Amino acid sequence: MKKDPQISVKKLGMIQYKEAWEMQEMLFNGIVDQKLKNKELPEEEQLITHNYLLLCEHPHVYTLGKSGTAQNLLIDQIQLKAKDATFYHINRGGDITYHGPGQLVAYPILNLEYYVDGVKEYIHKLEEVVIRLLRHYDIRGERLDNAIGVWLDKDVQGKTRKVCAIGVRSSRWVSMHGLALNVNTNLDYFNYINPCGFVDKGVTSIAKETGKEIPFKTIEQQFIDAFFEVFSQ
Repeated sequence: MKKDPQISVKKLGMIQYKEAWEMQEMLFNGIVDQKLKNKELPEEEQLITHNYLLLCEHPHVYTLGKSGTAQNLLIDQIQLKAKDATFYHINRGGDITYHGPGQLVAYPILNLEYYVDGVKEYIHKLEEVVIRLLRHYDIRGERLDNAIGVWLDKDVQGKTRKVCAIGVRSSRWVSMHGLALNVNTNLDYFNYINPCGFVDKGVTSIAKETGKEIPFKTIEQQFIDAFFEVFSQ
């Protein structure tokens, strides 16, 4: 299959979760449809599929993956409304997580055949993007055994904390959903869930670790640079 080195970056700014989800579905379905058409064509007539990287922030929202449990949301609908937050049960992997202002959310919509040999490698690459970004702030991001995402102090009992959550969906070798990196995030909102189903590990942000607010556009560009660096390998 021909390889398309181009990934279109779309900076969506602050966007409602449902609107971004619908955009993901539209782009995802477009890639899947083209792949199905290609199967009916000789290789020389097949068209290269597009690839996208959506970057955004969301208003306060909790999302529960298909393998998660609703008991990990610790407040009811009335309390959600009081916190100006919404809730969605969605079609990605993983358990419950939080999205909100000050958090960089990235949704790569990719034809994975161009970039990886398996979903495990894809997730590994997403983790690597964040690990490289964190080096700009002298933060050592790590992988945690039997857990997805990027963590700090993974071997320090009682201090292990997550800075980036990852939850993806892959169908017909096309990805959607992605990751959420806590930059200047209000971490109080994590008190109302068991983040990703964990009850014994905390969450953190780049701002908390460095003691200063981070310019969001700077983080956004650092993420883009690291993403293209990792996914060009």
